[in-house]
Amino acid sequence: MPNIKSAIKRVKTNDKRRALNASQKSALRTAVKAADQAVVGTDLEVAKAALVLATKKLDKAVTKGLIHKNAAARKKSRLAKKVNALSAQA
Repeated sequence: MPNIKSAIKRVKTNDKRRALNASQKSALRTAVKAADQAVVGTDLEVAKAALVLATKKLDKAVTKGLIHKNAAARKKSRLAKKVNALSAQA
């Protein structure tokens, strides 16, 4: 543990940010997995709603700096492609 006051504060803020980032990243992964499961479940309305939620979480994660914008775009594109394939079947 550091002795300098500013270093002590930096350790505290880093711990807070790490916990917040982990929570947000976990929620992001959960939303993406839920969208994938909705596509597998073949319920179009649920899949569309899950896609909207996952897209929102991905965009938010980009603005917070949790993931790279291209990674988010890739994930959104792949999810949208799956949902569109599901709607084409119906």
